[in-house]
Order: sequence, then structure tokens, then C-alpha cells
Amino acid sequence: YRARSGVEHVEILAPAHAPDWVHDRAALWNRVEAAETRKNSQLAREIRVALPAELSHEARVALVRDFCQRSFVDRGMVADIALHAPGLTGDERNHHAHILLTTREIDADGFTTKNRDWNAVAVLEDWREAWAQDCNAALERAGHALRIDHRTLEAQRTEALELAAEARERGDEVEELVQTVRAVELDREPLPQLSLGAWQLKERGIEVAAVRVWHEVRERALEVGRVAQELAGHAREWLGRVAERALEALEPAQDAWGDFFAEAAQGGLRDDLARDLERERQVAAQAERTRQLELVKEREAHARRDDELGHEL
Repeated sequence: YRARSGVEHVEILAPAHAPDWVHDRAALWNRVEAAETRKNSQLAREIRVALPAELSHEARVALVRDFCQRSFVDRGMVADIALHAPGLTGDERNHHAHILLTTREIDADGFTTKNRDWNAVAVLEDWREAWAQDCNAALERAGHALRIDHRTLEAQRTEALELAAEARERGDEVEELVQTVRAVELDREPLPQLSLGAWQLKERGIEVAAVRVWHEVRERALEVGRVAQELAGHAREWLGRVAERALEALEPAQDAWGDFFAEAAQGGLRDDLARDLERERQVAAQAERTRQLELVKEREAHARRDDELGHEL
């Protein structure tokens, strides 16, 4: 399909012993289909990953290529990868990749038996963890403090609450506050996935049941984000007051603790917390902008339908 847009990079990775035709996309997937004998056979497995917008295009390509090589190709799969740019509407940070994987072993003559081990849940969990580690390593190399977490929101929130309790027991009020804010921000439902058909209906302003649920979950998540931001603002004010009082008390000594609190008073501790939460504020703001655009589209769709109804009458 040559009229598509937004595809930034395509590439096929294959084991070294695979025949040359695997690097021709049409030949590859025609051979995949020809290798199956049942009409309901699984032809491929699709992996979709979100790419850090903070990375350059070249860094994102290298990230996906290295991950696919180690996680899939070294296991014996052929990986057909495509990196997509964000759409014209919606979140401008939505860089992502689609990875199509073969399900059969391959040798120099072509596809052989299906490898059922690749369907194991433990393998999928390994892939998720490996992707998070690779993304975080790429972000660190690029000088970004942002990190991603492959675990569920519930697992991350449980960890934050445990860390807050541990900090409270040892009297570390700053860490307790940071982890409490993090737990509040994570206390939300994951945004449900929409099928392609439901997503297209949403884009056209038509609300079926799945789209309504998607909007409701997103609204609840935005409200949680607003609460977390308000709590973070109070936390920054508190940290500032603590740092200023400590600096005043330790100023005559001019020792290492004085230097520490001097840095805190100038924004060290506050900025650390602010950096952690600024990304969440940006996510909420972008979601709100998206919501406004969708409302405009919905009003326009209603207006068009009213006009059509008027013409029919």
C-alpha cells in the first residue's frame, strides 16, 4: 500500500543461516502463508512497542534493531520491523514500532516446524522486561533521567507504598513524601486497548460501548493526575521550607551538611521531585488537548449529520 504515511523506517532482520529471500517482504510473507496447511493457522506474531520521544530517530532505530536481534532473531525468528511517527492529531510523542515475527523455525531451505516455546507467558514477560531495560539504557546514554517500567500499575503502586512505609519507619520524610506522591499518581486503571475498528469510530466521533469505556477510563486517569500534581505542589513547598530552615540552622558551621541543604534550598531536592512529576503533568496536559480536539471533531460530526438530515427533509 503505497499511499500510507508516517512510516519512518522499515527493516527485516533474520538469522544468518536464513535464505536470501527472507529480506524481500512480499516473498517472506508469501512463503510464511504457503508453509501453513490449515486455514486458521497463526501466520505471525505482532509486537507493538512505544518508543521514547526523547530519543533521536537514529537512536530509536538502533534501539528497536538491537532489541529485535537479541530477543527474537537470536532465538531463530525473522523480524519485520516498521517504525511509525506520531499521527497528525493526538499525542505528538506517540513514536512507536510494529514488529511482525515468524512462528516457524527456519533453515537454509525455508520454514520448518512451528516453535510452540515462543508462545510461553514467561517468554513474553522476559521480552517486556528486556524492552524496559533496553529503553532505559538508551535514555541513560542520551543523558535523560526519564525511566520506564514494564510492570503493571498495580505492581508499581504496591512498591511505592512499601517504599513510603520503609521511609517513614527510618524517619526519611522526603523519601516518604516522594513515594506517596508516586503511589497516588499510579492509583488508576490502565487505558484499555481499542480494536482498529473501534479506534476508527472514535476518530469519526462515533461512540460505541468500547469507546465510551475508553473515554471514562481516561477521564479518571486525568483526575488522578490532577490530584497528584496538586499533592506534588504541596510537596515542593514543604521541601523548600525544610531546606531553608536547615540552611539557616547550619549556616555557621559551613560543613558538608550545610552544602547539602544549600543545594536543596537552591532547588536541588525540589527539582528532583519536579523532574519526576513534570512528565506526568505533560501527559495530563497533552491528554486534555487531545480531548478538546475530539470534542471539536464530535461537534463537527454532529453538525454534518444535522445538515444531511435537513437536506433529506
